[in-house]
Amino acid sequence: MSLLTEFAQRDRVFDFLTPSESPVDVRHGPILYLEDVNVSFDGFRAINNLSLTIDDGELRCIIGPNGAGKTTMMDIITGKTRPDSGSVWFGSRHNLLMKSEPYIASLGIGRKFQKPTVFEALTVFENLELAMAANKKVFPTLTAKMTGEARDRIDEVLATIGLAELRERPAGILSHGQKQWLEIGMLLMQKPRLLLVDEPVAGMTEQEMERTAELLISLAGKQSVVVVEHDMGFIRSIARKVTVLHQGSVLAEGTMDQVSNDPEVIKVYLGEEA
Repeated sequence: MSLLTEFAQRDRVFDFLTPSESPVDVRHGPILYLEDVNVSFDGFRAINNLSLTIDDGELRCIIGPNGAGKTTMMDIITGKTRPDSGSVWFGSRHNLLMKSEPYIASLGIGRKFQKPTVFEALTVFENLELAMAANKKVFPTLTAKMTGEARDRIDEVLATIGLAELRERPAGILSHGQKQWLEIGMLLMQKPRLLLVDEPVAGMTEQEMERTAELLISLAGKQSVVVVEHDMGFIRSIARKVTVLHQGSVLAEGTMDQVSNDPEVIKVYLGEEA
């Protein structure tokens, strides 16, 4: 299989790499708003009257035991799963339940899955170039002339993710943590307003976890960041506000100290982590 053919096929995998098209109006409220959302699968209530708001520029941590509904919640936000009832809004203008997955991505919602997905045969620089907010079709992207502004944007993202010195290295030789940072960088090339990051430090070394914490903290304010993670040490290192999900709804919400001392949270989740 040729490299270009592989690109053409994997372009479908990278549907989250879509240029932002429509402005998000947050003048009258949060950037993300879920209200009374319900989802059932074969009679099992995966999401149960879930209500959640994320402010513009906020870094929010989502925790909870396995089966709490964390992944399903992200599937709903990105259009992969349609709820049985409820409302999901991106700003005050975009009803996400009326949009397709590619269109939701084009609005400026990027999702980082647990396993990094990068083009290992390309250099770090080329991965970011391919992800750039431009014509998403493969051949025009590969043949487009690199502008000074585009190079500046790539340099900016390389500095943000800490891979500037590895810009000409093939992505396939990067460590697991570095691949995670590169994929975050690929999302940043789209200038997203909201990043959904799923278990970013799974399999990382302690040093990589510290660098990932610094990266996610640095992104807050520039965009909203929602982090789903099981590692409580990592959560403590980045948490401003924490939401605890249990059986598809919000069990508790507040600072890490507040949720850590909540008797119900200790009973259903933190007790397992001790």
